[in-house]
Amino acid sequence: MGKTLFDKVWDAHVVRQLDGGRSVLYIDRHYIHEVTSPVAFLGLKNRGIKVARPQQTTGTPDHNVPTLNQDRPVAEEQSRKQLESFSRNCEENGVEYFKLGSPGHGVVHIVGPEQGITQPGMTIVCGDSHTSTHGAFGAVAFGIGTSEVEMVFASQCILQPKPKTMRITVNGKRGKGVTAKDIVLYIISKISASGGTGHFIEFAGEAIRDLSMEERMTVCNMSIECGARGGIIAPDQTTFDYVKGRNRAPQGADFDKAVAAWKELYSDQDAHFDTEYAFDAADIEPMITYGTNPGMGMGITGTIPSGEGLSGSDKVSFDKSLNYMGFHSGEKMLGKKVDYVFLGSCTNGRIEDFRQFANAVKGRKKAPNVTAWLVPGSKMVEAQAKAEGLETILNEAGFELRQPGCSACLAMNADKIPSGMYSVSTSNRNFEGRQGPGARTMLAGPLVAAAAAVTGVISDPREVFNL
Repeated sequence: MGKTLFDKVWDAHVVRQLDGGRSVLYIDRHYIHEVTSPVAFLGLKNRGIKVARPQQTTGTPDHNVPTLNQDRPVAEEQSRKQLESFSRNCEENGVEYFKLGSPGHGVVHIVGPEQGITQPGMTIVCGDSHTSTHGAFGAVAFGIGTSEVEMVFASQCILQPKPKTMRITVNGKRGKGVTAKDIVLYIISKISASGGTGHFIEFAGEAIRDLSMEERMTVCNMSIECGARGGIIAPDQTTFDYVKGRNRAPQGADFDKAVAAWKELYSDQDAHFDTEYAFDAADIEPMITYGTNPGMGMGITGTIPSGEGLSGSDKVSFDKSLNYMGFHSGEKMLGKKVDYVFLGSCTNGRIEDFRQFANAVKGRKKAPNVTAWLVPGSKMVEAQAKAEGLETILNEAGFELRQPGCSACLAMNADKIPSGMYSVSTSNRNFEGRQGPGARTMLAGPLVAAAAAVTGVISDPREVFNL
């Protein structure tokens, strides 16, 4: 029997198979940031050792960084100390890191791919759940805990049980106004926020192959929001073209040799998947969430479901979610007020997201009732947005381009949504308080966010922008 793409990459990195199903897995690339690394670094220090293979570790501060005035000392004391500690730990261990304000700085899951560090066939880990982003390259990438960060620091290996495999095929062509974020929100709404639990998901089908690399990263980024361990997409010419010429990618003949190996990274025709789903891209419209987990999503023109068929704790959770959001079953999401719009995060903070948003709002004006935070995912994205004239378009429409960081994706920095306020967010999670205590988050793609930003209410981007 043939192998899945996931099996091929995983099996090639197994150092030892242990009783009970766990594997000692070799890790090609370890990404770190300032939040989950300090305790792991301290563990090494207490043991009198340093990072075993620092050349395979890359760091960047992102969660706690301010997105304004990055040329000044960080005002918030705890964040400032954490950033100082991160820099010190990296320097003491010979670990490459992209300092705040430097040309390579940005959100860890955006920096790795744009620098060419992320490549097909790798195993990649980070003390961050959205490490799944890198699976878009045909890599086995997943988040780990702090104790596991220390394990990789010390040995370049990790102990892991092998997940089951799932394939989600999206057939056909997507309609106008449908972004990669809409595709993955649709998938999660169909299989639920726990539907992928215990699995590694391979995304396949015509609609997936038609995605750009940045769009594929969005899909894999959100794979864990249905409970999966990670997501993966087979590399193809789109992948090779994206990687070619980047700072840390193989060059010249080495690149050609690498591509020859990467072309073998696909699921064999007779490969077995433990679970399979198939969807039609034609059924997907721009999406919006109405509840407090990413599985509570719906088409922009739909109505909030009744929860019929739910019972017990599921019904209690459903009702609690609507109560928190201030919504009711049977209501339309169209027309609901919006207080904040957030474009950014490791889900939608790339240059293509800013192009989509800027091109949509060009010639229009931001609604006066909306506060908009547009946060590029890296200094490279920020520079490109300025070079392409996107910042000028945004400024003329009443928007401001901020500086790179995780920003309002999570309430760990100054960019917090006030309690009770409604936010249309291109980030990945809408849990209670995720964007700030009492904040109410509606997840969406860049076009739905743009439509809300100029109308002040939830709107269908196909109608607003005549798509």
